[in-house]
Amino acid sequence: PVLQIAQGLFGYLPEAALKRISLGLDKPYSEVAGVVGFYSFFSTVPRGEHLIRVCLGTACYVRGGKQVLQALQKHLGIDVGGTTPDRKFSLEVARCFGACGLAPVIMVDDDIHQRVKAARVQDILARYSKGRRKTAARKGQVRS
Repeated sequence: PVLQIAQGLFGYLPEAALKRISLGLDKPYSEVAGVVGFYSFFSTVPRGEHLIRVCLGTACYVRGGKQVLQALQKHLGIDVGGTTPDRKFSLEVARCFGACGLAPVIMVDDDIHQRVKAARVQDILARYSKGRRKTAARKGQVRS
């Protein structure tokens, strides 16, 4: 969990942190960096305050996931992998959240938003733009 803790502290995993972790674990830097590179939930570049993940698995894609992604890109003014200039939001895609019956699905931080329509994207983002921060109490909530 040391990588998760470090990413939680910094918002990403800077090279200096990876070097320190490799020393602390007595592991080669290349091994630690390899783990970070393998798992998509780790980032070596700063992310926004809120991480948006859009599912583009089969069920979500067929039910409008691509249109939801395009609406997010348009509204935020960024491409996949990007972060808004104010560092409020970062945008990523995922292949499946295991919530196919709720498709299309997006995650904002740890909140799952179900049956999302492109027209609702702005309303969803507004909830997080108003200074709503990540909290343990909200973790993993499912939202319509």
